[in-house]
Amino acid sequence: MTMQVSPNPVTESTTLLDNDDYLIGLLSEVILSKTANSLLELRQDAAARVRHSTLPNTRNEEWRFTDLSALRQVQFHLDRELQSVDISSLILPEAVNSRLVFVNGVYTPDLSAVEDLPSGLVVGNLAGFSESQQQNFQPYLAQAEGSQEVFTALNTAGISDAAVIWVEKNVIVETPIHLLFVNSAGEKATISQPRCLVVAQSGASVTVVEEFINHRGAEDAEGVYFTNAVTEVWLGENSQVNHTRVAREGAEAFHIGKTAVTQARDSRYTCHALTFGGRLSRHNLEVWQTGEQTETTLNGLTMISEKQVGDTHSAIALNHPHSTSKQLHKCIVGDRAHAVFNGKVFVPKPAQLTNAGQLNRNLLLSPKARVDTKPQLEITADNVKCAHGATVSQLEDDEIFYLQSRGINENDARKLLINAFAAEIINQIPLQSLQEILLNTVNSLKSATNH
Repeated sequence: MTMQVSPNPVTESTTLLDNDDYLIGLLSEVILSKTANSLLELRQDAAARVRHSTLPNTRNEEWRFTDLSALRQVQFHLDRELQSVDISSLILPEAVNSRLVFVNGVYTPDLSAVEDLPSGLVVGNLAGFSESQQQNFQPYLAQAEGSQEVFTALNTAGISDAAVIWVEKNVIVETPIHLLFVNSAGEKATISQPRCLVVAQSGASVTVVEEFINHRGAEDAEGVYFTNAVTEVWLGENSQVNHTRVAREGAEAFHIGKTAVTQARDSRYTCHALTFGGRLSRHNLEVWQTGEQTETTLNGLTMISEKQVGDTHSAIALNHPHSTSKQLHKCIVGDRAHAVFNGKVFVPKPAQLTNAGQLNRNLLLSPKARVDTKPQLEITADNVKCAHGATVSQLEDDEIFYLQSRGINENDARKLLINAFAAEIINQIPLQSLQEILLNTVNSLKSATNH
């Protein structure tokens, strides 16, 4: 199959076209009249790109299985008012004093807690830093590969605040940092644009949990909103970042997220990306290697039902030798839901002695459930060890019968098998409390009882 590749293989190509009226309308909503001088040029450049771009459609190779026409039918509005929500059930015990909370994209200091953090760790919201401090972030903010993609540019054009995690050289952070983005949908359809910047300088280590959630719960069908999120992770030499990204959006929500990772020599990056619910969700996970001997581990789980669409596009550019990447992405698809996985690994000629593995496993719970999977390797190096694969299966009747023969009813047997399928990903998350929450989420979703 012919693949459309931009000059940078990690970046989706963006065609400059005549104005897209709908996209211009979104842009006018997210642009604010006032902004810090340090961000002004950045935002203006991004806005100019958005004005001469268009939303992707199914004629675009990277979007041919994900139709955005439903998104175009909704007029979204930016809600900048500070909302009051109860997050008591969302607080992670391991991160009681290391939490940033944004409600509808607005930083909420009363719900946040950044106390007793170790020296050398800076955690805060971008607008809360002085302009001189913001200057320190400029070499990183909106500088990752892929910044010109249309949804990423839309986010950049509307930057007014962001969650910032900055770890100084050789600082080992034992306490996980929890970034909580809560959507409180009202009568009007709203758009929020969460932004995260994580910088681990050379020799540093940090664990980050990034969570997007509808405060009414993932099964709530009320409230239409659009989350357009961008996270940039920068790893210095010999640094380590363990990143967990969880999206538990409302049943009528649209979620499009970008995670852009830049890895320097000898760095180690691990991502656990989990998606539950949402009318339409898409996660673009892009890793760009800038030095040799890096380690990259990507674990993913998508669980959807009804008529939901869950799309994961990943790209790993291994540009230097002696590197390792491992990827396992699982999809659990029920009812008439549609899952998409497209994982690309690029190994150019300089990247000798690379070891890359990629596997997509899919579990269909209904005869009308659908998955489109496309694992890809693009290799020009001749001394590498690379493999990829995909499987699609259903719950086996003999497995269900075996459990029934042990006194477990059919519905519980199905749930047990689904739980085991998901647990391979969830059990690798470094926070025990979050593991329990997500396993309960798997058990409670409607798709677990589909026949």
